[in-house]
Amino acid sequence: MQLRSIRTVEHLRRRISASSVSAYLTSPSLLTRVSPTESALPSPISRFYYSNPRNENRHTTASSSPVSSRWLISIRHMSRRRKAAKGSAAAAAAEASAAYSSAVDLAMDSVVKIFTVSTSPSYFLPWQNKSQRESMGSGFVISGRRIITNAHVVADHSFVLVRKHGSPIKHRAKVEAIGHECDLAVLVIDDSEVFWEGMNSLELGDIPLLREEVFVVGYPQGGDNISVTKGVVSRVEPTQYVHGATQLMAIQIDAAINPGNSGGPAIMGNRVAGVAFQNLAGGENIGYIIPTPVIKHFINGVEESGKYTGFCSMGVSCQPMENAQIRSIYQMSSEMTGVLISKINPLSDAHRILKKEDVILAFDGVPIGNDGTVPLRKKERITFDHMVSMKKPDETALVKVLREGKEHEFSITLRPLQPLVPVHQFDQLPSYYIFAGFVFVPLTQPYLHEYGEDWYNTCPRRLCERALKDLPEKSNQELVIISQVLMDDINTGFERLAELQVKKVNGVEVDNLRHLCQLIENCDTENLKLDLDDGRVLALKYQDARLATSLILKRHRIASAMSSDLLIEQNNTASELAAPFSTAVV
Repeated sequence: MQLRSIRTVEHLRRRISASSVSAYLTSPSLLTRVSPTESALPSPISRFYYSNPRNENRHTTASSSPVSSRWLISIRHMSRRRKAAKGSAAAAAAEASAAYSSAVDLAMDSVVKIFTVSTSPSYFLPWQNKSQRESMGSGFVISGRRIITNAHVVADHSFVLVRKHGSPIKHRAKVEAIGHECDLAVLVIDDSEVFWEGMNSLELGDIPLLREEVFVVGYPQGGDNISVTKGVVSRVEPTQYVHGATQLMAIQIDAAINPGNSGGPAIMGNRVAGVAFQNLAGGENIGYIIPTPVIKHFINGVEESGKYTGFCSMGVSCQPMENAQIRSIYQMSSEMTGVLISKINPLSDAHRILKKEDVILAFDGVPIGNDGTVPLRKKERITFDHMVSMKKPDETALVKVLREGKEHEFSITLRPLQPLVPVHQFDQLPSYYIFAGFVFVPLTQPYLHEYGEDWYNTCPRRLCERALKDLPEKSNQELVIISQVLMDDINTGFERLAELQVKKVNGVEVDNLRHLCQLIENCDTENLKLDLDDGRVLALKYQDARLATSLILKRHRIASAMSSDLLIEQNNTASELAAPFSTAVV
């Protein structure tokens, strides 16, 4: 289009006269010949002639110098601008191509494809598993001949294989450490020497700046070969980790992260900026990567203790202090900022030091904003929970609080805290205990998830509220419920007691499922009485119930009345009781 426009102008400039100039300018038939595509960008003819219509009759010949000189200057300026634009576009394309090539080169000898065979347990029928399933993911090599991937790629695994790029051989892998809260896992290879030949490790970098480009490398669905996609960093903030139901720092990018990409690296320059792990359902090209501070915290914990150590919590729930009235009521000066403590976990160290309605002003010397945020980088802020989560277990933090108008500083020990109702139970079999056809289980969120994707609305409302809101009052506390009733003559009429919590056994308060099992197994009274939720009572003749239990297990083809963890505990307890009565052979 550009060449055609220039040739048309030169042809007209040689042929037109003074009269033909006026005729051309006023001829509607010639003006309508411009195609819609060409009219989108004004042609040199219209720009030149219509720029000064009052002087159009002053240029009477085709050789008139003002016309030709102004036209040539315009052509030159236009050419220069187009050349400059082409040059900058070419430079940007070359830079992008170089970055892409660098990412691909790094990925070829570092990124691997992971094949997982997994089996999840059934929480409604805890004595059996669900069907075996196969899945695929990605991973990459780090120092020490280890492979980083997502925890959800190898969760509930029974068999894991790894294949490096360009090789047809799959190598057996073992999960060395796994952190479900941060959705990360470390794999090691059994036949190491064969696998590690030609493999290079990737180094972890820093948190990328906003609008910086990253390249996500992995093996997404739709093909078997390695894939590289480009994305731009959109935001850095705490995000809900879907797999572990934990709030940790994450990086949002506009690259497509599809099933199979999970565990692959996001490369910036020649370093890893994060690990791809989830996307936004219903969003277009909105993906999330785990940033390097979270990755380093996970790896350092594994290296120091040999296992996953978790992420610390201060054990407090806070509300913002953005309202001027509430700040005045709690005697905050104009220069003070902070958050108000509304709830404290009884198992945390903060419970013995802090009080409800204390105002937390600073954490480790960093002032906390009225919205609960602290500075992250230039013109970026993040919730102060991030600073807490990056602490090592049993590490202390200096917390400044405002209490009744006076400032105090306290040293608080931080450690990972477990909720009353576990949010996940990967890589372990669920606990259960069956007596007289009543199936007792600890309440967990995976149990509630068995009610379907809309479990929040379909599961029993009381159990859901306790799972999400209640805090533990003592260590190892569990909410024990009757999940179902396996029908028999011994329990007829009690079938509606399912999904109720067991609070006491023969007047003794139940701490957890293991405690309930001990109380029932060691019952020495004629009758067994269980106090349930809502003031309900379950009462049985103990010996009749024991005889009925074996018949119920046989009828339902259940191998054991209790899960393996309780069985081991029961055997150990029996051994300890029998030890004083054993005699030594001399």
